[in-house]
Amino acid sequence: MYSLKNESLHINIKHKGAELCNITSVKSNLEFLWQADPKVWGSHAPNLFPIIGALKDDTYYYDSKAYKMPKHGFLRHHEDFEVMVQSKDKIAFRLISNNKLSAIYPFDFEFLLTYTLIDNVLHLHHSVKNTDKKTIYFSLGGHPAFNCPLYDGELYTDYFLDFEKLENSKSYILDMPTGLVTKKTKAVFTEGHKIQLRPHLFNEDALIFRDIKSRAVTLKHKEKGGILSVRFDDFPYLGIWAKPNAPYVCIEPWLGIADSESTNQQLINKEGIIVLQPNSDFNATYSIEIDKAHLV
Repeated sequence: MYSLKNESLHINIKHKGAELCNITSVKSNLEFLWQADPKVWGSHAPNLFPIIGALKDDTYYYDSKAYKMPKHGFLRHHEDFEVMVQSKDKIAFRLISNNKLSAIYPFDFEFLLTYTLIDNVLHLHHSVKNTDKKTIYFSLGGHPAFNCPLYDGELYTDYFLDFEKLENSKSYILDMPTGLVTKKTKAVFTEGHKIQLRPHLFNEDALIFRDIKSRAVTLKHKEKGGILSVRFDDFPYLGIWAKPNAPYVCIEPWLGIADSESTNQQLINKEGIIVLQPNSDFNATYSIEIDKAHLV
């Protein structure tokens, strides 16, 4: 376990998957991150790479060869991280490609994830370096789950997600058995910029947005106001998810998306895939800001 701490927040990160597992108020000991109850959903905030969501038949094709890949990729379960930087307010984890990984992902790469804590804001910076002699293809994203409701005596329906801009985006519906994105959509916004949380909102799995205008969303209580905000300027896709009736909500910035039902399964043609040339770097950051009203 690795920790970052200042006067506002105490952050814990697991070695496995370099997964964030606590965002805790120093003064009140209030925990903002879901605590991974295995009877409900046994993760806190997985890091997603080199795919987002599910592949058709758990398979993609590259250079005429089939490769198997688990949902959301291999990073979240990986143990081979090195700690490159560690200080009171910053820690950087590195994963380098190896022969074992090449069996499912045939590219040489260096993945660096840096957590930086500044006052009441946690920044998650992702850097991918192409160390191969050929072009590499990947997606990446976050999957943080936040406690909701946050305080005793509250209801899930006391909360809503407030987007920074008026939205007319519709959520794309997943085919539940396969996890693939269909052409079907549904409207989920109320008042143009809000999504009201309710126990059965996720009966059809995640809400998936391809064309969100906003680059920040705030979890709010109907009376207490803002709890926390996720800012995702570098991420064009967004997922919102929880297990039905579970006391948390995931706000997921994505660079990429699950396969569609009509996919040809070719990695180079995958929607949202990032194309990175040899000796090049790709960088993307999202942040989690805890409202100071809840840190006293």
